[in-house]
Amino acid sequence: MENTPTVENTNEKKKYGPVALAYDVVSIFTTALVIIAILFAFFIRFVGVDGSSMEPTLSHSDWLIVSAINRNIEVGDIVISTQPNSFNEPIVKRVIAKGGQTVDIDFVSGSVYVDGQKLDEPYISEPTHTSEGVSFPLTVPEGTLFLMGDNRNDSTDSRSPMVGCVDERYILGVVQYRLTPVFTKFN
Repeated sequence: MENTPTVENTNEKKKYGPVALAYDVVSIFTTALVIIAILFAFFIRFVGVDGSSMEPTLSHSDWLIVSAINRNIEVGDIVISTQPNSFNEPIVKRVIAKGGQTVDIDFVSGSVYVDGQKLDEPYISEPTHTSEGVSFPLTVPEGTLFLMGDNRNDSTDSRSPMVGCVDERYILGVVQYRLTPVFTKFN
């Protein structure tokens, strides 16, 4: 007679003692926390909007999902800048121009020009009539961004020496989605 291996019944439930069960729960919880921490540290961030400088696109108390790994910043993107400023807090603004481009603003007509081309800005609340102290035309230094809020006459942005052109290394990320009050995808 041959020796045949026996197959254990896989339908039998394993019995866990309280210590083994507690270890499994702690292990699963710890793994989940580590994964969440890695996601938030390197890939995505949640950022709240404070103020009205981005109205009508974003409003006070909106919550945003920001891609922290998107380093391909384009004109028109909404970004979070952590560059030190007079407010001592991050700011949410729209990229108007990148390094090497020239920005000019006609404060009488309220029009913004980049490299001589008038911008089509359907996202702004009203034309740009408020000067903040920077002289135009302005060539944006390489490695920096010229940022403006969508609520142009109620936004302290790159038009002001308090903010100025923002070093790209201080961009926390590009806004991808608005979570509240209505889920909206950007870009």
